[in-house]
Amino acid sequence: MNKIIASFMLLAMLCGLSAPAFAEEAIAITEAVSAVADVAPAVAAPAEAVVEAAVPVPNKGDTTWMLLSTLLVILMIVPGLSLFYGGLVRAKNMLSVLSQVFAIFALISILWVIYGYTLAFGDGGGFNWMIGDLSKLFLAGVTPDSTAATFTDGVVIPELSFVAFQLTFAAITTALIIGGFAERIKFSALLVFSALWFTLSYLPIAHMVWATGGYLFEMGALDFAGGTVVHINAGIAALVGAIVIGKRIGYGKEPMAPHNLPMTMIGASLLWVGWFGFNAGSNLEATGGAALALLNTIVATGAAALAWMFAEWMLRGKPSMLGIASGAIAGLVVITPAAGLVGPMGAIILGLIVGPICLWAVSGLKRSLGYDDSLDVFGIHAVGGIIGAIGTGIFVSPALGGVGVADYSMMGQVMTQATGVLITVVWSGVVAFICFKLVDLTIGLRVSEEAEREGLDTSTHGERAYNV
Repeated sequence: MNKIIASFMLLAMLCGLSAPAFAEEAIAITEAVSAVADVAPAVAAPAEAVVEAAVPVPNKGDTTWMLLSTLLVILMIVPGLSLFYGGLVRAKNMLSVLSQVFAIFALISILWVIYGYTLAFGDGGGFNWMIGDLSKLFLAGVTPDSTAATFTDGVVIPELSFVAFQLTFAAITTALIIGGFAERIKFSALLVFSALWFTLSYLPIAHMVWATGGYLFEMGALDFAGGTVVHINAGIAALVGAIVIGKRIGYGKEPMAPHNLPMTMIGASLLWVGWFGFNAGSNLEATGGAALALLNTIVATGAAALAWMFAEWMLRGKPSMLGIASGAIAGLVVITPAAGLVGPMGAIILGLIVGPICLWAVSGLKRSLGYDDSLDVFGIHAVGGIIGAIGTGIFVSPALGGVGVADYSMMGQVMTQATGVLITVVWSGVVAFICFKLVDLTIGLRVSEEAEREGLDTSTHGERAYNV
């Protein structure tokens, strides 16, 4: 209060008021201020109570980041994955791959909002360890005003933004599978298989890993952005499909080199850019956690691209562009489960490890086992995903630069991660085998020999990528 009076005295001197006149004014003002001060706490208390009781409002920055991340993941699928796969097949099958990726994205988008979201993230009651319920069938109850929780208590985002973001994960996982049996599957069979596998494999694995009450979630398995849910899940299904459908006609005897490597390079670049939404978006907030995931996505990918390149250079005498691009994809895969959980140095180590191992998987392992995984989905996504999932359990350690988890034990966490890997491998493999067999027994899986030799672009879609 003395500070207030002193301030008024200074003001009076500046204005030329006499001391007595000022004193009377100061006393009146002081009494008024004291009265307001006495009343203020009584007025403020109810206001504070109202603020405390208010429903959390989504932060506009977080909401914007989630919408942008969703768009980036769509960029990964169409056109990123489409062009990456399209350049790797022979010219006569390029449009078939583009059509397959595009159609799967459209199909899974519809299935996701009808029943996928509620089964993946709903409360499944007695079956909640494995699958959600149907309380949000057709997105019942999901409105522009409903919210979804993030990883920070009290922080929310619009539930619709979470629905859209997770839709893109389901779509790209299903689309990844086609690389295992590209150039020989019926288009109709692929669509039926995609719907079945999405329902019976993707949704349960996503629920078990990411939903509260899910078996692996409650066990403490770590999967920041989809090492098990996306990459191992899709990679195993692709391997099963390659084996069940069989090898391409002329495989191992006729040249089957990629027809357009610049297109593959463009696709790989779009995948890398889109992957920032995939990984950093999985933080669900525009915070330092998202920045960590983004940086890790850069350095792990760069390390893996270089590791693959130098390994190939030493083994074959020349570094190929396809090798660099493939190494980059392997790096993106390996950091996916660890993106927001490990430090940048841990991310680099994971990238350096995964490059040479995936190179061996798509060459030595594939050759020794004799399967025809057309675009090496198993060798890059399943193998890379396994390395990333196990590696997350190691490099999440605060001693190694990771963010740490409650009651952390390196051996215990690695065993938990291995359990998640094993469950995903078995679940996806069994479901994929059953789905492929069901489709084969009904409408048939493979195109005719004549159609395969002609190319799926003309025999299935009646058009050509290149009219020359």
